[in-house]
Amino acid sequence: MTPLDLKTLSTAVQENAAAFRCKRTLQPAGGPGTKVFPPTYAGAVYAEEKRKLPGREQPVPCVLLDSVQSQANRMEEALQQAIDSGRMKLPLIEVDFSGADLLEKIDKITSLQAPHRIADAILRDSEENGVMFPASESGKALGAASAANATPLFKLCPTALVFGMWDSTGLKGGLGAKFERAVVSEIVGIDYEKGEKNRGVRRDPLEASKAVLVKGSRLDWKVADAGAAKGTMRPSEINHGSVPFDNPNGGCTIASAEQTITLSLIALRRLRFPVNGTPTPQIDGAARTVLAALALCAATLAAENGLDLRSRCLLWPDSHMGWELLAKPGQPPETFTLDGPGAIKLLNDAVAHAATLGLKWLDKPITLKPSKQLTELVRKSQEVLAKTGGEGED
Repeated sequence: MTPLDLKTLSTAVQENAAAFRCKRTLQPAGGPGTKVFPPTYAGAVYAEEKRKLPGREQPVPCVLLDSVQSQANRMEEALQQAIDSGRMKLPLIEVDFSGADLLEKIDKITSLQAPHRIADAILRDSEENGVMFPASESGKALGAASAANATPLFKLCPTALVFGMWDSTGLKGGLGAKFERAVVSEIVGIDYEKGEKNRGVRRDPLEASKAVLVKGSRLDWKVADAGAAKGTMRPSEINHGSVPFDNPNGGCTIASAEQTITLSLIALRRLRFPVNGTPTPQIDGAARTVLAALALCAATLAAENGLDLRSRCLLWPDSHMGWELLAKPGQPPETFTLDGPGAIKLLNDAVAHAATLGLKWLDKPITLKPSKQLTELVRKSQEVLAKTGGEGED
C-alpha cells in the first residue's frame, strides 16, 4: 500500500472522488469467543438488529458495540491528547474554570471536549472578555457561519465541520448554523449471541453481617441498639457487607466485530470558504483538503489509542489500518496507508498550503470564563452529588 500524501488527498478532494473508507475486522482481546459487553440504552437494553451481510443468505444478528456519536468522541479525545502532548496544534475555544469556587476543581473544558463542540451550552453560558459568548466577537462569527460561509468555523473550530454541529440553542434558535457529519464511524458485533445474565458477588473482606443493623447516613452512621426495628438499614446501604448482583445484561459473544469509517468528500465539497467576502475554487479546495486531512488524522490517532471501549469490551484488530479511496465507479479502490506521525504531517502540510492562500486558522486557544450562573450551577450540582453519592435527580 502507498502512503497517503497531500497531492493525492488534494486531488481526491477537488475532483469527483466520493469518499475515503476504512474497514477493519476486530476480535475480543481475550480471543475469539470471549465475552464482550455492548453499551446499554434506554430501558437497559442493547442495540440489536439483523443485517444483510455479503456471503450470507439470511440476515445476521448484530449488536452495536460503539455508536457513531461515541466514535466521534473518541476521535476528538485523540486530537485533544495529541494537542496536550505537544504533537499538534488546532484551533480551540476553552472555558477556564480554574478560578471558580467549586468543591471539585475543574481546569479547562475545550471545544473538543464539550458535547456539542463550539455550539455547546458550556461555551454559550461563558464570557469572552466580560461579554457573554453569543454576543462576543467569536460568538457572532459562529452566528454568521453557514455552508456558504464556513470560514468562521474553519478558523475557530474546524472539528465542527468534520464531526457535525447544530447551533440550536444560540441566538437564532433552530435557525442556527447546522453542519452534517463528514466522517462517520461505528463498531458492530457480527453473529451476536446474548448472554443469559451477569451474576456475581461484591465480597466484603469485613463480612459485615446482615444481623448487625445500622442507622444514619452514608457518612454518619452507628450500630443500632439491640432489638431496634425502626430507623435501621442494611449494611449494604452504606457500602458495607457482601452484595450479590444479578444483572440481565450478561454481555454477549460474537463471531467478530467490524469497524467501518467513512469520510464523505461530497459533504466537504458542499462547504464554501470566502476570504474577504469572496469564495474562490483554489481556497475552497485548500480548505476542504485541510478538513479531510483533519478527519483522517483524528481517525488514525484514535486507532493508535486502541479500542478499549468500556469495561470488558477491549477489541483487537486483525490487520493494519488502511484507507480505500472511492474515486471512480466501477473501478477498484486504491488503498493507502497512514500512521499517526504521517497523519499529523499531512494535516500540517494542508494547513500551511491553505495559509499561503490567505485562509489561516487560530494557532492559540480562545479562553472564556464561566459566567456566575454557570459556576453556581456546577457548584450546586457538586453539592448534590457529594450528599447523594451520585443518586441525585436528573
